[in-house]
Amino acid sequence: VEDLLGRGIVSPFKKLLRESIEDLNICVTGAGGSIGQELCKQILDNKPRSIIMIDSSELNLYHLEQELSLYFSNEKNSLCKYILGDLKDFSLTKNIFQKYSIDVVFHAAAYKHVPLIESNPLQGIQNNVFSTLSICKAAEQSSLKQVTLISTDKAVRPSNVMGASKRLSELIFQAYSEKTKNLKNKNEEINTNIKYSIVRFGNVLNSSGSVVPLFKKQIASGGPITLTHKDVIRFFMTISEAAQLVIQTSSLTGSGEVFLLDMGEPVRIYDLAKQMIR
Repeated sequence: VEDLLGRGIVSPFKKLLRESIEDLNICVTGAGGSIGQELCKQILDNKPRSIIMIDSSELNLYHLEQELSLYFSNEKNSLCKYILGDLKDFSLTKNIFQKYSIDVVFHAAAYKHVPLIESNPLQGIQNNVFSTLSICKAAEQSSLKQVTLISTDKAVRPSNVMGASKRLSELIFQAYSEKTKNLKNKNEEINTNIKYSIVRFGNVLNSSGSVVPLFKKQIASGGPITLTHKDVIRFFMTISEAAQLVIQTSSLTGSGEVFLLDMGEPVRIYDLAKQMIR
């Protein structure tokens, strides 16, 4: 799938990966999704103390457990804890952060399919925005060091509900970052040592919901390939680039910044489809 990128793959800085993970208790939300799964693999490769994986989908969590048990040794799998739950539940979220002494959270849980959220806007907003709010509230009542929000390029001047819900999530993170800075050394009740960072993705090749699996399916069944518009362009990145970028930002952040990967030139979806057929 990397051949479709139209550029070289961006290699990570190994030191930054290690600093963000080694000997820390890590929590991944939306762990059963395609980005979440890759994050969990990259984290287990970098010697965490433990990894707590949360998803609201029983099926996704089951698939994740199967995947990691095949991929890693028993020793590494003993570091894993799988939790089925809804992050909008503040009590649950706070309980997980405190019970497992979580140091770092990677918040990948979200509804991401643009047309579905256009049809179900309230559910999209409720899931994306209120899970983020719950995590930030629980973080400041726990001993967390770092929280990273996985956002999207669709949050830039959003033209749809999904993009707008992710932009609102970014603003919540930035508001909590400001609050932390303003209250530092003034409030004993609140953990003011947390760093909040935001990572914006482009389209992730081969992730669930990207055009690549859809085109593969359409080609396998003899076509036709369907395009929304011939001139649609997208910035692309690989799943491993996306996960590594997220982990590296944990080491780089001061708090409140937005990070993004230099994804080169945008790719025309029409050209991508022709390349896949060839």
